Amino acid sequence: MPHQDPVERRVVVTGPPRRTRRASGYYRPRTEIDEQTTLGDTYVRSLMRSQLRAGLTVLAVLGLLIGPLPLLFAAMPDARRVEWAVLGFGVYAPLVLLARWYVRRAERNERDFVRLVEDR
Repeated sequence: MPHQDPVERRVVVTGPPRRTRRASGYYRPRTEIDEQTTLGDTYVRSLMRSQLRAGLTVLAVLGLLIGPLPLLFAAMPDARRVEWAVLGFGVYAPLVLLARWYVRRAERNERDFVRLVEDR
């Protein structure tokens, strides 16, 4: 009996489509950040700068709000109850509002950064 070669069968493998390379002028911010390129460093510095700006704004408002209080209290030597009322009630509400503003601003900065990096 002569030896017969098995019939070669062609198998087609399918799968999810592969990503194609974009035009050479295209860049991905996430890749730039991961590879620590100059452009990626610029993106990260931009986020850090906006977060720092929000923090310094809160610090300045806090300094203007609480900084003059010792001078005000020194001008009123016999007003211990007024001092506690101002510190307990008058400063609390602005501090809470300032904290809420800061958190919302920081989250918005981060959301904007993520939107930029995700190419949306």
